[in-house]
This record gives sequence, structure tokens and C-alpha cells, in this order.
Amino acid sequence: MPLYDYRCPECGHLFEAHHAMNAAAPPCPKCGFAAPVKRITTVPAVSGGMATHAGDSRGATKEQLKSKWAEETPKLRQKLSDKLGEDVVRKNAPSLFDND
Repeated sequence: MPLYDYRCPECGHLFEAHHAMNAAAPPCPKCGFAAPVKRITTVPAVSGGMATHAGDSRGATKEQLKSKWAEETPKLRQKLSDKLGEDVVRKNAPSLFDND
């Protein structure tokens, strides 16, 4: 069961509760107020493409990541060179120029 965080608007008490997704919020354990406010404390992350771990069965394969890296590196190099100048990029990010 998911763990939910709540705040009681009556007494300000913060508490956690395990319950089914479609279950009503439990009353405040401190004052008994029947309608505590659900708090959003974390957000699930979904990654894909370059952010996906190699071998992740839901995401890209290692070969796909390598291909994407080879595709995106020249674009990144060009953007950085346009903005900062090629000398600065070559000095601070030499690995972007490995394929020259």
C-alpha cells in the first residue's frame, strides 16, 4: 500500500498513513479532525532516452544509448561552440572533440 503524507488544517499536525489509493483520508491522530490535507512530498520520476540506465528493460539498450550519444554529441558541441567559442569548449570539454 502507498504511504501518504497529511497535514491537519485544524491543529497543524503532520502525519503519514498507509492506505489504498481509493481509500478516504484517515482522521488526524492528534485531534481527530476528519478531513486532513494530503501533501505532495515526492514526485515519481520517469526517465527515457539519454537518462535511461543501460540495460533497463523499460528503456533504451546500451547500443541505443551509444547511438543517441553519437547523434547528440555533435549538436551539443556546436551549441557550446556557438555560445562560448570553440577555444573555450575545446579547453574545458575536450572529450566532445574526440571524434575530430
